[in-house]
Amino acid sequence: MIIKPMIRSNICINSHPAGCAQSLRNQIDYVKKNFAGSKEGPRLVLVVGCSTGYGLASRVAAAFGYGSASVGVSFERPGSPTRAATPGWYNNLCFDTEAAKAGLAAKTLNGDAFSDETKALTAAAIRETAARAGVPAKVDLVVYSLASPVRTDPKTGIMYKSAIKPIGQTYSGTTLDMMTGAMINSSAEKATEEEIAGTIKVMGGEDWDLWIKALGDEGVLSPSPRTVAYTYIGPELSWAIYKNGTIGRAKADLERAAAAINAGFADAGMRNGRAWVSVNKALVTRASAVIPIIPFYVSCLFRVMKEKGLHEGCIEQIVRLYRERLYGAGAASDPAMVPVDDEGRIRIDDLEMRDDVQNETTERMKKVSPENVFELTDIAGFKHDFLEAHGFDVAGVDYEAESDPSGIV
Repeated sequence: MIIKPMIRSNICINSHPAGCAQSLRNQIDYVKKNFAGSKEGPRLVLVVGCSTGYGLASRVAAAFGYGSASVGVSFERPGSPTRAATPGWYNNLCFDTEAAKAGLAAKTLNGDAFSDETKALTAAAIRETAARAGVPAKVDLVVYSLASPVRTDPKTGIMYKSAIKPIGQTYSGTTLDMMTGAMINSSAEKATEEEIAGTIKVMGGEDWDLWIKALGDEGVLSPSPRTVAYTYIGPELSWAIYKNGTIGRAKADLERAAAAINAGFADAGMRNGRAWVSVNKALVTRASAVIPIIPFYVSCLFRVMKEKGLHEGCIEQIVRLYRERLYGAGAASDPAMVPVDDEGRIRIDDLEMRDDVQNETTERMKKVSPENVFELTDIAGFKHDFLEAHGFDVAGVDYEAESDPSGIV
């Protein structure tokens, strides 16, 4: 079948297998060309939430940068002869294919990462992958990068739902329709207490902590394990819907979990074990396209950062996270050498949050009108990144050719 993007209200409901595969190969090529310098890094990596965005980039950079064996966990819908899979399904298929070609041990599990069953299956996959790689079955790095709308608590069986809403009052702000460039006033009703609690349960740090405990109980953690989860803070203009909203509460819980994990490492005598929250740059994701104000802010930000030669996508961010933070000078052997801010967080959003970048972005947002939106913003870049995340608008892919949605090309 010929697959074209199907977009409804800034949500894409399908994906392209060949486009997803080519986009992933482009990330692999970037890592191979730009991972110069120290090769001292993890030998065995687990990525929870491995199929898209920062999680996928984390696995690609570890495998093709350091030569790490890897296990990935995600929950994706497979394709069929008549229906396209989710983008992450194609990404995982392509990763496994390219890792095998490169002689890298890798295993990908498709299942509910919140469940105890998946955690147990992952421990078995770690042992199997380590044996194939000829390394100890001890994970050096755990990347927690889950993004899910729902979570079933494995202990109670209760399902919780997340909501991206402000807290305390209704939020209203300008957003952009990425397909047309139309400026739209978008609003979100204030969250209920149930929605706040549900978002923390789904997107907070409880499950991250449970993963580390499960891996420790299974005996598959390195004596000096490192683990990182990703968050976003952004500028004050977005705080009402983000930092001070339900998602911000959940991300704050990640920092609580990091402290709990570090305390657990200390109690277990893992002197060099360490957990961090990494604050990353604003990027186009499947979710960010529908958060009020974010498409408008990101489109202006991208224009400014590209003009300054500072723009980074997922893979560029993660390569820098590994090379300059997690395994930078001195940090590969001593986690105390990993650069952090006053709150103990890794900051890879440093370029986005530079004063000159933020000042110019803010001024640009004030000047944008329906008449000059394409001139002053990078809405075209936002649209490209969104489509690329679903396998569309990728250079070198023939979108008029027949595709098999049940596999990759």
